[in-house]
Amino acid sequence: MPVPTCLSQSDLPGLTPSYRGKVRDVYDLPGGRLLIVASDRLSAFDVILPDPIPGKGEMLTQISNFWFAKTAHIVPNHLTGTPVSEVLPAGADLRLYEKRSVVTKRLKPVPVEAIARGYLIGSGWKDYQATGAVCGIALRDHLRQAEQLPEPIFTPSTKAATGDHDENIGFDQMVEKVGGELAEQVREATLAIYRYAADYAADRGIIIADTKLEFGTDEDGKLYVMDEMLTPDSSRFWPEDEYKVGTSPPSFDKQFVRDYLETLDWNKTAPGPKVPAEVIAGTAAKYAEALKRLAGIELD
Repeated sequence: MPVPTCLSQSDLPGLTPSYRGKVRDVYDLPGGRLLIVASDRLSAFDVILPDPIPGKGEMLTQISNFWFAKTAHIVPNHLTGTPVSEVLPAGADLRLYEKRSVVTKRLKPVPVEAIARGYLIGSGWKDYQATGAVCGIALRDHLRQAEQLPEPIFTPSTKAATGDHDENIGFDQMVEKVGGELAEQVREATLAIYRYAADYAADRGIIIADTKLEFGTDEDGKLYVMDEMLTPDSSRFWPEDEYKVGTSPPSFDKQFVRDYLETLDWNKTAPGPKVPAEVIAGTAAKYAEALKRLAGIELD
């Protein structure tokens, strides 16, 4: 069986990276386009860890592409459809880049993380315990951890620089940042995508507790969903058969790594600690299972 490709950082001579994020490397292309490469870097608590997860970038890209296609009737996305092979510089290993890269439209990012929550977990649960609300949205009393909300809610956050933490904000603060019309568009699109994806996943035994989306606009102000979409890095996926209200359910995401890191004497600042081989393998298996169950895709 072929070994998954592993890429900690892309290197494409002749192309200049305009941005390196926690996971993705972005290159400028002519014609108002970008080449986005998903590496196998792993971040937790907003710190890039020293050990990559082989194949992770491929899995993230394939599950994003699956969802982009599934939701194109709801909101257009940033994909151009241009094959990666057409833009890679001479000598680049197509096998290494093909499944982890996409050619996209160059958009103006909306400077807010768009988050839909269908269940009370994570920072939303902490917020609710302290205030009875999530991002200023009042909820009824006596909700329990991981309980499904009566209706999904939209809870934006700031987009922090690498190494900093995103900060939850209220919708009014988002309006101040981007304007009322765009804020309403983003909220409506986020909740529509979440509802569609949650229904689809439920039929496959997976609960999507919450998800984070990113949007951008073109020169005409048209809204597109971009970056990644409904991946284990940007969402909480719970196996329905292990879901129980009042607990933090197991998930198909980085929680496997986070749980290990919580056992260490580490202050959650860079540099991050080494990750044992069994934790790396377990994390890769979680990503692979999510990809197979949701999209029916198995990567070599």
